[in-house]
Amino acid sequence: MRIDILTLFPEMFTPLSTSIIGRARDSGKLEIVITDIRSYTENKHNKCDDTPFGGGAGMVMMAQPIASAVEAVDPNHEALRIFTSPKGKVFSQSLVKELATKDRILLLCGHYEGVDQRVLDLYFDTEISIGDYVLTGGELPAMVITDAVSRYIDGVISSESLESESFSDGKLEYPQYTKPREFKGLTVPEVLLSGNHAEIAKWRKEQSELITKKQRPDLIKDEQ
Repeated sequence: MRIDILTLFPEMFTPLSTSIIGRARDSGKLEIVITDIRSYTENKHNKCDDTPFGGGAGMVMMAQPIASAVEAVDPNHEALRIFTSPKGKVFSQSLVKELATKDRILLLCGHYEGVDQRVLDLYFDTEISIGDYVLTGGELPAMVITDAVSRYIDGVISSESLESESFSDGKLEYPQYTKPREFKGLTVPEVLLSGNHAEIAKWRKEQSELITKKQRPDLIKDEQ
């Protein structure tokens, strides 16, 4: 899979070269290409933003540098083009799985007060929000989307891990424990030490349901 990220701040994406994502890139399972939008501006002062028509605070990213970057990176519109925006559809595990089926996605990171609507209308397929709050730019949402989607690429994460994690079956994950068996007076639940796989599976299912009811009752309502 290839993920293209268009941004004004490419230096922010260093974390995508580390840990699990870094290993996936090194092994060739995943290709992530970071493109600096400023490299495509035709403005003699290297500007990529200007004041909004109609007045208002802040600056708006200009259409031309973004359009030129998209045309250079994805000239034949092979990628699903996504703008990271608080106005978009809310990111969810089902959407993660849908995006993971694509051969290629392209993410545009907005900044300042937004992006000229014309470039979105002409060049982009959809908008995605990672939650009902506003950030200083789209770089963090682009990393969240990249990280979540990359985990579903074959060989990046074990299939067993994906099956048992939160939201995999519409519920939150059960508690996890490791050595030592006792820590500051708290002990590991005995069932996990029993070796009885059927009882362990039953306990984990019960704990998952309890945690979901307590922390995210909305998931239970949605299920009903």
